[in-house]
Amino acid sequence: MQVTETLNEGLKRGYTITVTAAELDAKVQEKLVEAQPEIEMKGFRKGKVPLAMLRKQFGPRLLGEAMQDAIDGAMQSHFEASGDRPALQPEVKMVGGEEWKEGQDVVVEMTYEALPPIPELDASAVTLERLVVKAEDAAVDEALQNLAETAKSFDDRKKGSKAKDGDQVTIDFEGFVDGEAFEGGKGEGYPLVLGSGSFIPGFEDQLVGTKVDDEVEVKVSFPENYGAKHLAGKEALFKCKVHAVKAPKAADLDDELAKKFGAESLEALKGQIAERLEAEYKGAARAVLKRSLLDQLDGLVKFDLPGALVDAEAAQIAHQLWHEENPDVHDHNHGNVEPTDEHKSLAERRVRLGLLLAEVGRKADVQVTDAEMTQAVLNAARQYPGQERAFFEFVQKNAQMQQQLRAPIFEDKVVDFIVAGAKVSDKEVSKEDLQKAVEALDEI
Repeated sequence: MQVTETLNEGLKRGYTITVTAAELDAKVQEKLVEAQPEIEMKGFRKGKVPLAMLRKQFGPRLLGEAMQDAIDGAMQSHFEASGDRPALQPEVKMVGGEEWKEGQDVVVEMTYEALPPIPELDASAVTLERLVVKAEDAAVDEALQNLAETAKSFDDRKKGSKAKDGDQVTIDFEGFVDGEAFEGGKGEGYPLVLGSGSFIPGFEDQLVGTKVDDEVEVKVSFPENYGAKHLAGKEALFKCKVHAVKAPKAADLDDELAKKFGAESLEALKGQIAERLEAEYKGAARAVLKRSLLDQLDGLVKFDLPGALVDAEAAQIAHQLWHEENPDVHDHNHGNVEPTDEHKSLAERRVRLGLLLAEVGRKADVQVTDAEMTQAVLNAARQYPGQERAFFEFVQKNAQMQQQLRAPIFEDKVVDFIVAGAKVSDKEVSKEDLQKAVEALDEI
């Protein structure tokens, strides 16, 4: 077997791999000898079928396997010897193609772009500022009021009172489209909070001002993107009967409220709220810190980039942004989306940082644990209520999906590793300042 270099320009590499006919024949013979003990054939005992007969029957299939094994082995040996790591799957073409005949040498051409050598990162050269926000009393009180809002009750208004926005009305209703009642359009004794937006747009507005025992016809149009396609965009009439009108009553801020949310007392609930708020602030501050780190790394380390990786990333960015600008298009039958210079510039940044973080993680032996992967799958499965088991099975069988879940965990662990070696100072700021910093992330 012979490997000859044909291209070595920048990161581009090219080689011809020659597997002689004699080497192929030896591999076929090796596979036949290996399989012989398990083969049965009419007229022969198990394991006693002559190799010549086996070659006649199985030779063509084994020749193809031997050819693939030989090429794969040559490629693996080349990468081990050269130290090259291809940026993408190498392109392999057989010279001669369909004209090749058994008994001839096999010659293939292999081309790829190698991952570049990446300079050592000196984390101590990175200077970062970590924003720290304390949970102030006002923020805790606001969050407590929001919790109390979810625990509010409703008391009957005086007889004859008209329903106001925010009131709860208990209604019977039946919906009609083109004069015909439709499935799922009927309910009895339904408690509806006016202004909650839980019904079709415009429905709740038409019940403001109604009283107990009123019978009202509500006219609405189903949204164009309504889940039930046979109703989407259709005009509908709902016949409603009002049975009760109730005014909202805010929950008292006391220990009883706290117990509803699993706390022993109001003070304990406030403590839990403060912890939750500070955890949210910490998560937001980390996003700001991570962006600052990536910005510095982008300017700190420079190296050649594989053009194929940059082109693929630019195409993906252009495609994603096109769909964001055209949200009504859900398929990919929209023709080619040509990346702009801005897309290519962003792609270069992403590829550079991706390769750098991957190399830092590789050298530091950063690993994603089974427990971390299980938690990631659990979090993702929550997006598919009722189908969690099917999602788990899908992830187990899909290596690409596993990589999609593993990649952000790996990246965050590498970021933490770099931050641990960087110069980091804490800066206490207000919630508003942190919010502005987070909003600025979307503007870049």
